Amino acid sequence: MKTLYLAWQDNDPSRAWFPVGQLDADIERPLYRFRYIGGARRAQEKAGFPLLVEFPSLEEDYQSSELFPLFRNRVMNRKRPDFADYLNSLDLSGESDPIEILAVNGGRRVTDSYEVFPKIEKDDTGLFTCRFFLHGWRRINQAAQDRINLLKPGEELYLTLELTNPATGLALQIQTKDYHMIGWAPRYLVKDLSAEIAETPDYSARVVRVNPPTASSMQSILIEMRGRWSKHRPMQSEDFRPLVD
Repeated sequence: MKTLYLAWQDNDPSRAWFPVGQLDADIERPLYRFRYIGGARRAQEKAGFPLLVEFPSLEEDYQSSELFPLFRNRVMNRKRPDFADYLNSLDLSGESDPIEILAVNGGRRVTDSYEVFPKIEKDDTGLFTCRFFLHGWRRINQAAQDRINLLKPGEELYLTLELTNPATGLALQIQTKDYHMIGWAPRYLVKDLSAEIAETPDYSARVVRVNPPTASSMQSILIEMRGRWSKHRPMQSEDFRPLVD
């Protein structure tokens, strides 16, 4: 069973993100299950989150033998002639299934305010690995953008917790070894990591892919992050708990 989460961004000036849904997928059966999570209720209360037409009830357990259209439409059709190039831009192979693709590409579309991200799993020693595309790089200064143009696959990066981000309060900066702040990690990582970084500062990041200018600006710099959670269990807060068992 693989798990993805669906996040929604409010359109008000705060541009706040809320985790709102959980997709569990058993590719072999196949079985797909969608449930709203606690963040959906909070998003309704704080920002008027509109329930999805495909999933009209907060307290329903939606199940299907096919991937729901909401998610399926966020993956390129395999019949397209540029599908192989698309997978290459995500550093994935031709055997990758739609859930693996969504876990990397984020499922972002210019036509709506949703994003998909994977559940972070740690092994028995507390180690975890996750991949994501660099966020917010278009909002940094020109010198940092010029430095992005020099990034190479395999290049090591720094992770720094930002305590006074004007938009989000807490944020996780991505920096080069020569101290250029080039963007941010996804917001869904910040809350869990901020609880652990001070106690277990065992985190690293590296560049996986630098996609050409023709690639979507949202999928330019693919980053891999590694770290360790000592006692903390990621994504266990009220926001991530399904509203139905």
